[in-house]
Amino acid sequence: MNVVVWLAEGTWQACVDAAAEVAPPSATITLLHVTDPALAEDVSDAFGGLMGRGTRGPDPGAAVGAAAARAQEELLAAAAARLDRPSSPVRRQGRLEREVVTAAEGADLLVVARDGPVTRLGPRSLNPPTRFVVDHAPCAVLLVWPTAPPPVDTIPPPPPHKAAPPPHKAAPPPHKAAPPPPPPP
Repeated sequence: MNVVVWLAEGTWQACVDAAAEVAPPSATITLLHVTDPALAEDVSDAFGGLMGRGTRGPDPGAAVGAAAARAQEELLAAAAARLDRPSSPVRRQGRLEREVVTAAEGADLLVVARDGPVTRLGPRSLNPPTRFVVDHAPCAVLLVWPTAPPPVDTIPPPPPHKAAPPPHKAAPPPHKAAPPPPPPP
């Protein structure tokens, strides 16, 4: 069994714990973390826009990219330690949702955590990238709560019931013309 565990800041612990619980000892476990280089690029662009493109000095976008790489390594190391069994780290860069779906190709199970509001049950407990992954994953998905799940009575109420539209009245039959008079004798 091949298990991919998507590690995201704030929810990775629940994913690692779930993988440790459901993956058999013979499973191959991949710890996946994705960074989006767009953040560092945005910082570089903002710096260039504020200070001028020809400004000399260190580009803060490079510092953001380096900090992201360090954070990625720390997160992967912490996840491997928490899992406490053989695993392989995978580092990817790009759009989160696309990279996760691509990394899950060939896997038997993808472990994903809810990353939206966790105070009530409902579809908004998934942010758009996670919703995309759940909808497009090429394998089974184990969706876990990063905290204890909220009670069932937090399900949003159904929309108000609309009264049934009035029945359509059948159109009156088309007016029949009087039959033509009989021919004269």
